[in-house]
Parts: sequence; structure tokens; C-alpha cells
Amino acid sequence: MSDSRLLGAGIYTVPEASRLTRVSSARIRRWLKGYEFKSKRERHHSNPVWTGQFGALDDKLAVGFMDLMEIRFVRAFLERGVSWKTMREAHVAAKVKLGTDHPFCAHRFATDGRAILLQQAQESGDGCLINITDDQREFERIVAPFLKELEFDGGVTRWWPLGRAREVVVDPIRNLGQPTVNRSGVPTRVLARSVKANGSIESVVRWFEVAPEEVRDAVEFERTLAA
Repeated sequence: MSDSRLLGAGIYTVPEASRLTRVSSARIRRWLKGYEFKSKRERHHSNPVWTGQFGALDDKLAVGFMDLMEIRFVRAFLERGVSWKTMREAHVAAKVKLGTDHPFCAHRFATDGRAILLQQAQESGDGCLINITDDQREFERIVAPFLKELEFDGGVTRWWPLGRAREVVVDPIRNLGQPTVNRSGVPTRVLARSVKANGSIESVVRWFEVAPEEVRDAVEFERTLAA
């Protein structure tokens, strides 16, 4: 892969992606690589849910920013009780109809996604997905919080995990997509670790020449990831 494809795409190791999405590393690998399993005496292969942005880099699976956002959406539906089989089928249907390998984080999913999933729910008979998509308010309870955190310009360009009024941003063109405080561009992990080491937000503000709210938001964000 040429280095140009990495520029502005964000890049994460599987453990980093797991930390940011709260999805286990094992599940992320299965979703992006597929996996082998046995049924009685036969061996089967389950294909990836979607084609990742990078595949393997230096023989290690790499996750891109769009992959990261897709992982979050898939997790949200699975946690509502949607079956894994239906989730895979719905993702394929959405991918075809929206024309993208990452359909759940496409801007059009906000308007077209419910109809796509409702059709798939009825075809599969999955009661949980039928309940989600048949109720506009339930669908919005799942999707709206994610979309409010995302910034779009054609496709999704930034993720504001604490909300867009706060300082923490995950932007694939800044710090390779690592969580960063918006104004000064310092990674949140650097600020949070500095506060932990020194016990004072005020001293970190002086050392890094950043605003107090940037440090406070960085500490809060890193604390939520560790919880």
C-alpha cells in the first residue's frame, strides 16, 4: 500500500480501536478478517462484515477512521439484541443501496437507513430489528446520538466523542486520527497522563500552553475510556 493512502485516513492498531469503541479486539478482528469455525465435523469460513480500509500493514491488521465509525454502529445494533446473522445481511443490503463499504456511517444512513433495515428485518424475521425499525423513535434513539457526534462533508470527517461543544475531536487528518484537543492539537492521552503524573490541571495548562477546558475535557474523555 502506498503511503499516500494512509494520509488523512486515520490509522489505529486493533487494541487502539478496541479502546475507542469498547469492542473487544477479538470481535474487531473477526468483523474485518472473517474467521473459521466448525459445525459438527465440517469446517466453515465466515467472511468479513466489510472490507477494511487498509487490511494488513507490516503483517498486522490496521483499522482506519471509517472502520472505527462502522464498528461503533455495528456494536450499537448488536447490543439492542439484533442477531449476528441479520446484522451481516443488513450491512450487505445497506452497502449495496448506499454504494459504500461503510454504509452505517454514511450521511444518507440518517434518512435512508431505517427503510433499508426495515426491509431486511422483515425478510429475516428478526424480532429485535423489526421492533427497532418499525418504531421511528426507537430507531432515532440508537442512531441520533451517533450522528450528532459526527461531522460530515460528503462523508464523515470528524468524531466529537463528548459532543461538538467540547474540545475533544477524533480527526483522521490530525495526529493520525488519535483523540486530540481541538484548539491546540495536543493528544488527549498526553494531557491526561501529565495531569495524572503531576496532580494539577493548572500546571499542565502552563507547561503545554493550552486552555484549561482542553485539559479538563481530555482528562474526562480518557477517564471514560478507562471506565
